[in-house]
Amino acid sequence: MKVPGILKRGLIPATRLRFTGHMQTIIRNMGDLNNTEAMREHVKPAHDSTYEFKSFAIRPCDEDQDIRKRYRPFLLSDEISESDWVSKLELATAAKMVDTELLVQNKDRLKILVLYGSLRARSFSKLLAYEASRILFRLGCDVRVYDPAGLPVKDDEQHDHPKVRELRELSKWSDGHVWISPEQHGNLTAVFKNQIDWIPLSTGSVRPTQGRTLAIAQVNGGSQSFNAVNSLRILGRWMRMFTIPNQSSIPQAWTHFTDANDPVDGGNRLKPSSNRDRLVDCMEELVKYTIVMRPHFDLFGDRFSEREEAKVKK
Repeated sequence: MKVPGILKRGLIPATRLRFTGHMQTIIRNMGDLNNTEAMREHVKPAHDSTYEFKSFAIRPCDEDQDIRKRYRPFLLSDEISESDWVSKLELATAAKMVDTELLVQNKDRLKILVLYGSLRARSFSKLLAYEASRILFRLGCDVRVYDPAGLPVKDDEQHDHPKVRELRELSKWSDGHVWISPEQHGNLTAVFKNQIDWIPLSTGSVRPTQGRTLAIAQVNGGSQSFNAVNSLRILGRWMRMFTIPNQSSIPQAWTHFTDANDPVDGGNRLKPSSNRDRLVDCMEELVKYTIVMRPHFDLFGDRFSEREEAKVKK
């Protein structure tokens, strides 16, 4: 048996070798980075190749055209959408869940609201929101992207403003959200926070976002950071939403998108990278979590403290 350098240098006593009896055990337990001793056994879902590249996107003939025009600015022409990178993603596990647990049983499609945090003409948070929406749409979600342009700054007077009512109705309609903000001055933008501030935490006994699932992402002008997504997690918790474990952060976002007039995939598209793969992970995970949790939505509004308060009021 070869003696490793750390033993030769005296970092591991020879008595420990005799005690364990297996060099492999010593190496496996040297620190926590690669220590799998406490790991739960992982069983991968059965792979069904018939769902690998299947699309469950809503067809134009199956939906209201006003909704399609108003809330789906991410849609591409048929020529592009049938060959772009989203159509080539292997999403068998999530696609099978959508088909067998929703569509075959004639249940409603997942309703996902997408919010982004910039009003720039070429907003990278908006472009990332569009890419996320395309993935979700292919997985059969009813995706609606809210345009924050024209939303007034939060106050106590403009509750009947059309943009405020629209945002609140979309939040009420949704099963889950996707929040994408640029990082500015080390945190999320005012444009994004203003949208969340207009969604009340509580309206009487109704919590508009209680129990919804949430996926989060950020874009950076410089090097990668996670300040915005960390703040988005805090917001999600206070809105009583279930934020999925995964998240996406795109560094130097201006380098990750094709030019606006690029003929490939319609322009303004995410270039291949591990960052793009992470976005796919997040959207796939959001679909899985929402399918699992939506049937139990009403359970999350049943709280001990509120039951006790109700007893006192009777």
